Amino acid sequence: MSRTRSTAEEVAPVERDRPLAPWLRQQAVALLQQRGHAWLLQGPTGLGQYDLGLALVQAWLCDHPQPDGIACGQCESCHAIAVRTHPDLQVLMPETDMLAYAWPLDEKAQKELDDKKRKPSKDIRVEAMRDAIEFAQRTSSRARGKAVLIYPAERMNHVTANALLKTLEEPVGNVRFVLATEAAHLLLPTIRSRCMTHTLDWPRQAEAQVWLKEQGLSEEDAQVLLRAAGGRAADAHELARSGVRAADWRKLPQAACQAHVQAFAGFAPAQAIDVLQKICHDALAVKAGAAPRFFASEDFPAAGRLTGWRAISQWGKRLAQDRRSAEHPYNPGLFLEDLVAQAGRALLAPSTGAGQRPRMGR
Repeated sequence: MSRTRSTAEEVAPVERDRPLAPWLRQQAVALLQQRGHAWLLQGPTGLGQYDLGLALVQAWLCDHPQPDGIACGQCESCHAIAVRTHPDLQVLMPETDMLAYAWPLDEKAQKELDDKKRKPSKDIRVEAMRDAIEFAQRTSSRARGKAVLIYPAERMNHVTANALLKTLEEPVGNVRFVLATEAAHLLLPTIRSRCMTHTLDWPRQAEAQVWLKEQGLSEEDAQVLLRAAGGRAADAHELARSGVRAADWRKLPQAACQAHVQAFAGFAPAQAIDVLQKICHDALAVKAGAAPRFFASEDFPAAGRLTGWRAISQWGKRLAQDRRSAEHPYNPGLFLEDLVAQAGRALLAPSTGAGQRPRMGR
């Protein structure tokens, strides 16, 4: 979850090639010791699929790899990747992600976006895949072969994926592929069968907190935002980079109960729904006497002040429905106000003075 990035002008590049987390480095070292021309990196969101995939291709192309196989980060090849100009690396992403990660688009696509003829694609375009196949057939510009990084691989539609199949099965020359995905079940079985598969490891909580503090987070921010991200260190780091702090996050359940829309003003509608769904999940946990997952128990009203199971559960279903229109709401401000108003009606029982019971359905 991060701040809004909706158009070519508004897309703010993420931190370019942040230091590789220690648990990802361990996995990269293990993978680099194995042979194979195509890897499929899979696992839930926020585990570092992109970071690990980039580390692999950078190591393959590095002029002077370290003893454990990891790229040196200093040579001409590593510098070319850092500035997004390496002639032997092809990166395939949806245009929205290309812009977010500061990878250049081809001239035609960039001109179409600059002229506002269309919005950045959220899928990997078949034209980009055809360019990658042509790239794979060309001679390497350097002595280390070529590499293709595809992320998120589930954003390939059937036409795009089928265009890749033959090249993935019988690559020409010394070219290697990394497909990184957060939804491997959406990939064609024929794509999965042509790759060696690696499921990413979850970092230990203490290890993740240490890494987050090394990235500049305070101890409290590291602990609270790691919980907010469901244990996903990369997502916790993005939360911090988007301006969320521990104190802000811990106020959100009470703000939702009181329908204080200002507390959610920094989030785009889709991001606000993510937060509200976490609040809904944890409210049900508190109601059941269990520990919440994304917030601390003291961040919520006592279970007796919350509404009944049915009201909170129906609110969760309503949030799932609202997600379908969250990317393109008719009026983002009014949409956000309605979302937070729903939360106030759904969470606190009428006896608390917070409002009436929730009205479900449109």
